[in-house]
Amino acid sequence: MQPTRFTLKTIKMKRIPFLVTGLLVLKISLSAQQVYILRDSTETPELDLAEIEIKASKNRNTLREMPASVSLVSSSEITGNQVKTLSDVSSIAPGFFMPDYGSKLTSPVYIRGIGSRINAPSVGLYVDHVPYFEKAAFAFDFYDVERIEVLKGPQGTLYGRNTMGGIINVVTTSPFDYQGTNMQLSAGNYGDYRVSAGHYGTSGESFGYSVAANLLHRDGFFTNQFSGDRVDAMNSAGGRTRLEWKITPELSVENITSYEFSDQGGYPYSLYNDSLGQAEPINYNHESTYRRSMLSSALVIDYRKPSYEIRSTTSFQHLDDLQEIDQDFTPDSLYFVAQNQVQWMASQEVLIRSARSGSPYQWLFGGYAFTQWFDKGVDVDIFASDMKLFKRYDHTISGAALFHQSTLRDVIVDGFSLTAGIRLDREKDILDYHYDMESMEALIPMEDTIYPAREFLEVLPKIALNYKRGKNSYYASVAKGYKTGGFNSTIERDQDLYYHPEYSWNYEAGLKTSLFENRVYADLSVFYIDWKNQQIYQPVPSGRGSMLKNAGHSASRGFETTVKTLSFHGISPQVSYGFTDARFVRHMVDSTTDYSGNRIPYIPRHTLSLQVRKTIRPEILLDRITLNLLYRGVGSIYWNEENTHRQDFYNLLDMRVALVRKGISLELWVRNLLGTDYEAFYFEALGNAYVQSGKPVRFGINLAFDF
Repeated sequence: MQPTRFTLKTIKMKRIPFLVTGLLVLKISLSAQQVYILRDSTETPELDLAEIEIKASKNRNTLREMPASVSLVSSSEITGNQVKTLSDVSSIAPGFFMPDYGSKLTSPVYIRGIGSRINAPSVGLYVDHVPYFEKAAFAFDFYDVERIEVLKGPQGTLYGRNTMGGIINVVTTSPFDYQGTNMQLSAGNYGDYRVSAGHYGTSGESFGYSVAANLLHRDGFFTNQFSGDRVDAMNSAGGRTRLEWKITPELSVENITSYEFSDQGGYPYSLYNDSLGQAEPINYNHESTYRRSMLSSALVIDYRKPSYEIRSTTSFQHLDDLQEIDQDFTPDSLYFVAQNQVQWMASQEVLIRSARSGSPYQWLFGGYAFTQWFDKGVDVDIFASDMKLFKRYDHTISGAALFHQSTLRDVIVDGFSLTAGIRLDREKDILDYHYDMESMEALIPMEDTIYPAREFLEVLPKIALNYKRGKNSYYASVAKGYKTGGFNSTIERDQDLYYHPEYSWNYEAGLKTSLFENRVYADLSVFYIDWKNQQIYQPVPSGRGSMLKNAGHSASRGFETTVKTLSFHGISPQVSYGFTDARFVRHMVDSTTDYSGNRIPYIPRHTLSLQVRKTIRPEILLDRITLNLLYRGVGSIYWNEENTHRQDFYNLLDMRVALVRKGISLELWVRNLLGTDYEAFYFEALGNAYVQSGKPVRFGINLAFDF
């Protein structure tokens, strides 16, 4: 099928990814030094980027020491690029894509072609030490965020289950790093209002505390023609507390607790008119909403001695949500679904590792255990037959793991290191399923089953080489990726009850270097992922719901590069580009349907971003004026396995201007300045095709105070 959103701007920009990539690769071969990142308020180097410690590494490696591709999004980038949710990181971290569609419930994440549209994610997310196992938790409002780390490739050796694509680590602000009070007020079109505030303090040198809060209201971007109301209104509120106590020089305790409640209209889906190649107006008769409350907490205890460190991390999460959805998205009363889920998660990790020192041998050992309890109900109204279906799922997933990693430094020659790790991961999955039907006002028991437990045992190895020469680092790694199997929650045939684990081998090589006398940092990585039994989203036979099935054999290959520079005459540019070619190697759906060789759906072939920051320092009235421009290019994206419908490469441009004086900042911002018309999502169900359009031009004003 022809691309549905394709403008003159798109045609002009289509060749940019290849041009930029060629220039970056050429530059990388020129020289090797260092680079520094700057705050807006200074022209002198603040930090050596390559020596920043990656907090998700567990063995406290710096960026240069990590034998893997890592994308860092700093607090200044988060502010300057208006990163409000995890989906805003798309393209800023090359190879990373999180579409923004439907509701917070529908929040899949893809890294290098690895991802899952439904059920458990294939990419791990940690927020202040708490693992987020359910994609329903991935979309949350950003405030108080210090940095985002995106580690690409399988992280199963240290993190285990469902980290086949990589790890996202979100770190919020510590009161030992910043003390004071800040507040931000924001107002924009489409009734977009936001208030956030935080206070950070210390008592002496041993105790730190902080409290932060966020409020958001939005009228919505899209109107339902049937009711005349905005279909995607949003209200949310959240808060976070943090306590850090350095009891003795050896012992410290930290607790971070956060809560968020959101109530949103959802699913601005409309029928897609195939003959016209465009979406029809949103027009359905049953209001669709998604409400969620989420509480997360972590307790971290550190005990340090000169030769070793012991860390205990206890985490907890409670999620309670309700989805109500007009499943046919038409003015007719056909199907309506209400789905409620309550999830409790508890996890415990104990890690012992060698102290960070000049020793040629570094090691760590760890044990991990978790349990998830689900209480889920799905009620389906089938209006045409005056029938109701009631499904209940009591679901428990538990697991445990032992893991180890060793690093030998200066092996054979100075600067050469060898890292090897292994993890033994065990998981158990139990489902208690109840299914009743109401017809002619009579309740008919259909099924009451406790299915045999599914058990999984896997060994996950990894080996990596890293060579540091001067200020340069070259690495290569091989790692096994793994995502567990499980139960489908929508079941219409016995053969669809289970889906099996998927496995991958990830091969990666890269370099991290500097250019032009310490003024430019650059990295480049190439990868090849070979995986079996890929878990593929498919609609159930009736079209009323979805499930996972296993494809035979898939592969993803590509490369990523990022270049960051020092400020030059007040200008700080940054370019990131990722190329991903993810395809089915062998995918026979049945004897007559063969998708082998097709592109895997939902994966953008190109992710490109260009950030430019210009700082002006007037001599009167203002301390500085900062202009941020963020260009992002994404695509092409196929929406189905048949590869008959796609969104071509499209362009988004955001802008922010900040006027700053003595801790007060007045900011003007615009998002999607080009007014790009694109498909945020497309799917097929019930014999129809549906589409959600991307968000329109948004603009507004912020007022920020820093006391």
